[in-house]
Amino acid sequence: MADPRIIDIQLDERSILKRNPDIEQERRIAIFDLLEANHFDVPGRDGPFRIALAVEEARLAIRVADREGAPLETIRVGLARLRRPIRDYFQICESYFRAVRTNGAKGIEAIDMARRGLHNDAAETLKDCLAGKVDVDFDTARRLFTLICVLHIRASTSVVDSGAAGPASIAG
Repeated sequence: MADPRIIDIQLDERSILKRNPDIEQERRIAIFDLLEANHFDVPGRDGPFRIALAVEEARLAIRVADREGAPLETIRVGLARLRRPIRDYFQICESYFRAVRTNGAKGIEAIDMARRGLHNDAAETLKDCLAGKVDVDFDTARRLFTLICVLHIRASTSVVDSGAAGPASIAG
């Protein structure tokens, strides 16, 4: 019987070069939310699925396994269309936390709206990139985008180094 959803998700630890406790919390929240409610339908396969996300040679690799963990396939998606949204998203998150530190609540609402809008646009782009390979709903795409951002955190990413990352940092 088809059950098109994710029941377990792992991130390739080799892809994540630097994390702080705030980023770890973001990762846990995104995974929890994703597992609570998602739609992940691989054509020709019956779910539920266990997946593992990794970045390999500038491509997103989604390793798909069945309920018991037996490998089914690896879906590879070019990340070129997501590079700019990821970069822009990190920049706007940095602006958000800079505003929190310097202006308090003043100006945060506009930045937060822009951040959410960028996150929504990136989720739509991700859905387009996955089309024909896996069907996901909008909320699943948003949460996957958050996890893709976690995979792209590098030691030089100021959102990580500033210690400013918090609940709104990358989860949008």
